[in-house]
Amino acid sequence: MPIKIPDTLPAFETLATEGVRVMTETVAIRQDIRPLQIGLLNLMPNKVKTEIQMARLIGASPLQVELSLIRIGAHRAKNTSEEHLLAFYQTWEEVKDRKFDGFIITGAPVETLEYEDVTYWEELKSILDWTTTNVHSTLNVCWGAMAAIYHFHGVPKYPLKEKAFGVYRHQNLQPSSVYLNGFSDDFAVPVSRWTEVRRADINGVADLEVLMESKEMGVCLVHEKKGKRLYMFNHVEYDSTSLSDEYFRDVDAGVPIKMPHDYFPHNDPALPPQNRWRSHAHLFFGNWINEMYQTTPYDMDLIGKG
Repeated sequence: MPIKIPDTLPAFETLATEGVRVMTETVAIRQDIRPLQIGLLNLMPNKVKTEIQMARLIGASPLQVELSLIRIGAHRAKNTSEEHLLAFYQTWEEVKDRKFDGFIITGAPVETLEYEDVTYWEELKSILDWTTTNVHSTLNVCWGAMAAIYHFHGVPKYPLKEKAFGVYRHQNLQPSSVYLNGFSDDFAVPVSRWTEVRRADINGVADLEVLMESKEMGVCLVHEKKGKRLYMFNHVEYDSTSLSDEYFRDVDAGVPIKMPHDYFPHNDPALPPQNRWRSHAHLFFGNWINEMYQTTPYDMDLIGKG
């Protein structure tokens, strides 16, 4: 089944061009099934780019999915037009009475700040608490994952001496996990962050299970069994050029930045990077959506009630 998004969302044309099946609201309403309801709390500055990345992976599912775009109400976006936000986004206050089968909380460029110093931290804490009663399964990404695991379990983040930046090999620690069905034992994942969480802190929480890890970059994916939460600290959703966009942005701005690890062919920035994580990104999102579909109540009023 295709993903259902607004016909005029910029992602619609991009995804259709890539061969991702997208569905208009007119067609969707004729199908006598309940689509999975997934909310995307988009904390990234370039919201359009993140919409496309997430919708691309969600839209590859054989199930019908309705994606709702959500933003923090107390924060004014600097890199996305107000027209786009008004046309396609709702604030959390506007959707907090709804139930969702799945909910994604993205990263944000605030990871060097203490959580309590982030301007929208109080609202985000309310949203995280709300997911326990109104969401069946939550996927927290990068800073969103760090914020969530800190909020729910007190797991701290630690600053890195230099940016963790590049494509790194990761290991499949739990091949029997439903979220890693079809995964290789060893695979590539893009990494871009200034902070980390540490295995020793996670091991101290009984309900947390590490699913993916890198010898060089540490913990990548954690599963919380009882809370049906996933914490993804890296960026399987990235486009082929996401790391190069970050690299050249900093180079042009005169910001000290190392070339992303194992990314450009022959370490030559003049050569276009090759995407070596796309298949596992689709596997991961497909597994998440499938597990959500298998376990979520048909009656959405029952979500969050045990």
